[in-house]
Amino acid sequence: MKRQHILVIRFSALGDVAMIVPVVYSLAMQYPDVRITILSRANARSLFEDLAPNISFMEADIKGEYHGVKGLNSLYRRLVAKQFTHVADLHNVLRSEYLRMRFNMGRFRVEHINKHRKQRRKLVAHHAKNSKPLPTSFDNYLDVFSRLGFPISDLSFHSLFPAEGGNLNMLPACIGPKRSWEHWIGVAPLAAHKGKVYPADKMQQVIAQLIAQHPHARIFLFGRGRQEERLFHQWVQLMPQCVDVARCLETMHQELILMSHLDVMLSMDSANMHLASLTATPVVSVWGATHPHAGFMGWRQPADNAIGLDLDCRPCSIYGQKSCHRGDYACLNGIMPEVIVERINRILTPKNESDK
Repeated sequence: MKRQHILVIRFSALGDVAMIVPVVYSLAMQYPDVRITILSRANARSLFEDLAPNISFMEADIKGEYHGVKGLNSLYRRLVAKQFTHVADLHNVLRSEYLRMRFNMGRFRVEHINKHRKQRRKLVAHHAKNSKPLPTSFDNYLDVFSRLGFPISDLSFHSLFPAEGGNLNMLPACIGPKRSWEHWIGVAPLAAHKGKVYPADKMQQVIAQLIAQHPHARIFLFGRGRQEERLFHQWVQLMPQCVDVARCLETMHQELILMSHLDVMLSMDSANMHLASLTATPVVSVWGATHPHAGFMGWRQPADNAIGLDLDCRPCSIYGQKSCHRGDYACLNGIMPEVIVERINRILTPKNESDK
């Protein structure tokens, strides 16, 4: 009998790909005799390497080698040679829809994610909003595998690393060992869209307050864009307790190891929220135009750790890419730095007490 082999398609941004990890891991644990291949972009490879013995990763450059219909046809031929028996489209966009069509014509067992687009439109409507939470992305992924014939009864994923975290010895000397009296705090202040970014001057106040209240804290700044580079350079000069992670670490795997040793991560609704969640690190997340009710909260992060203002216009966007129709981004500018610091302190307090 032909061994069952599931192709899992998810091409999107890194944070979205990270959200499939807990479900795919649980699938692999429950069905150890089933092969699972993740098809995604190259930057997601480290999330799946060594995740489980029956999980493999296949990268596809859909903006280069496999661009356009001709490229997708070439990719399809490459995929067919792998002898998949089932296809799970966890992206459901034009590219994956085209591949789905090809697989359906070949009589494969194919299912795709329901993005609940109608409910999403109601959630972000200017008038007569429906404020009920949508199914989470994790629920949507579970539904795909259930319809595919692989129901998952236990989401068993905890972390990419053992309970003690990743091996700090694999990181360069600029990180060094973590001392018992230190707080390691991660800060990922930027995101892809303005509607998800807390103002830089207010974030600087948050960091300054954290340093004042926790003199032994080390602040690790996460982000690799040009904007981050300029901003982090200023902050490191002003506050020597800050470490620009991109200048110190080379790979995402190294960043994940560091995240696994943080006491807390402060992040926007962005990829770093999801990456830190995969290392079982508590994440205080700041939400502006977007909202956890859209289903994109980090893996097993409590709702109390999400900070956002209760405004009639929120949420106005699922992904944060829409411009503010008020023009003032009150959803972000109205959040006081002290609120964020207080929420972080709730997480740090147990460590303070244990160190006494």
